[in-house]
Amino acid sequence: MEHSFGPYLEIARIQSEMNKMFEVLIDLKEGGAGPEVNAWIPSVDVCEDDGALILRAELPGVPGNTLKVAAVSGAVVITGERVSGKPPENVRFHCMERTFGRFRRVIPIGLPINTRDANATLKNGLLEVRFGKVFNRRGEEVPIPVHVAEEKE
Repeated sequence: MEHSFGPYLEIARIQSEMNKMFEVLIDLKEGGAGPEVNAWIPSVDVCEDDGALILRAELPGVPGNTLKVAAVSGAVVITGERVSGKPPENVRFHCMERTFGRFRRVIPIGLPINTRDANATLKNGLLEVRFGKVFNRRGEEVPIPVHVAEEKE
């Protein structure tokens, strides 16, 4: 039986766009440079398999030497810069939609992750960060075996 996620994927896309808008607003409130700093915000997917949480970010044209990935307080922060090539002097643009510049993306992670086990790979403009899962979460019931000691009379 095939599952259809049509409306759920659209809701997830809208939520992602709203998160991007709030990130810009928070940056402005905290005194950041706003649009100059966040010239563009890369799209991100977060999923999991049996043993890992996987974050994938689209970063076309971002060289690895400008890229920084860090785990901070339950979130993953990705920063970098997509540098614009200088067009020839005799070129006139009729349409220019590609964005360049620095970016900072904060992705909240709702699961405990093992940051010591993390690895990141940038290939063909796609950044993939894999974190090992932490299986004993706080608040989760963990049975503790009781060993009965022999009573001495």
